[in-house]
Amino acid sequence: MDFKLDIGGYRITPKSCRNTSNKKLSVYDWMADLPETEKETDFVEVQFKNTRKGYYLNSNKIPLEKGDMVAVEAQPGHDIGEVTLTGRLVLLQMKRNNQDPAKMEIRRVYRKAKESDMDKYTEAKAREQETMIKARQIAESLKLEMKIGDVEFQGDGNKAIFYYIANERVDFRQLIKVFAETFRVRIEMKQIGARQEAGRIGGIGPCGRELCCSKWMKNFCSVSTSAARYQDLSLNPQKLAGQCAKLKCCMNFEVDTYVDALKDLPSREIHLETLEGTYYHFKTDVFKALVSYSTDPKFGANVVTIPAWRAKEVIAMNKRGEKPETLVEPDSGKESAAKSVDYENVVGQDSLTRFDKDKDKKKTGKSRSKSKRGGKSNKPQANAATASNEAVSGNAQSQPQAGNNRSRQSKKTKSKQNDLEKDN
Repeated sequence: MDFKLDIGGYRITPKSCRNTSNKKLSVYDWMADLPETEKETDFVEVQFKNTRKGYYLNSNKIPLEKGDMVAVEAQPGHDIGEVTLTGRLVLLQMKRNNQDPAKMEIRRVYRKAKESDMDKYTEAKAREQETMIKARQIAESLKLEMKIGDVEFQGDGNKAIFYYIANERVDFRQLIKVFAETFRVRIEMKQIGARQEAGRIGGIGPCGRELCCSKWMKNFCSVSTSAARYQDLSLNPQKLAGQCAKLKCCMNFEVDTYVDALKDLPSREIHLETLEGTYYHFKTDVFKALVSYSTDPKFGANVVTIPAWRAKEVIAMNKRGEKPETLVEPDSGKESAAKSVDYENVVGQDSLTRFDKDKDKKKTGKSRSKSKRGGKSNKPQANAATASNEAVSGNAQSQPQAGNNRSRQSKKTKSKQNDLEKDN
């Protein structure tokens, strides 16, 4: 059914609304509703298992849309994949991935996948998990320093790709012979890195979102601990490492902003000399332009936080051979932002029962308002004997309350009398 919604010249079609969010490295086709872009190229993007993608030529002019299962040319036989992009956006993705149509090996799209093709495809995919476990056992028996991370069968079941990780060069000629005899398929070995393995497997990061390497990131840059130092992150390896056991790629996302901001701040290697003593750099709040100094170079002791311009003034005074009395600027026209660091329990502030106290206050407020209005109280009334005993005991708290009640009643009666006089 061809569904179209036309409101004020804008049309929403199932083609543009369809997405591949369940796929790794999915791309939103924001040009899907532009018919002129479909005629610009016959190349289509086809995605296979996990993050493997390929670009194929639709030479037979088959009407393809995003989400169609197609049979494409492979070596040998054919493979089954899903169309993830068509039209002009395919050319942009090929340019981004350094795929030049004039230099790359062009393979074709045979047809849309038939029912028989899908049956072979599901049978081949069902063998992958068992094959991977068996392959790991064989590699361990041959005492090879490698880890087989994933196995992918071709759509027709004639070839299997084994993805492995190895720190050093591995001679797996004997391994390929054993694999060919055991699995009876054509064997292809592909070496990947730890980050690529994490992208293929997928998962949820400590930020609560899907891993960047399995969602959108394709090119991996080297990450160093200097990025953590620029951002004043804890140099704890367990916190800085991702699920691939390497430094998190997201540490590079904001490091350039921090480096630019640190250019306007004093160097961390410079010590400040005062009459009170020597202060060492402790911490820097880059975006607030605040610098914290400590009297001990190894840990925070008598930590004082001052603005960056004040630190530069003290550095200039030290260069002239002068020492201020304290780091805190004396009272002048400029506002001093110096403050002592007070460490608080941030986790305790977000207690799960933090809203219960407000509810109790609201309930007590409502009960007090009901008592003032003469509403019924849930507390049982005291009997006459206990009331007389309390009166005899001469409770000190009841007397001022009674006096207050009498004064309130007298004020009310006086106000009523004044109202009556005005009416008369």
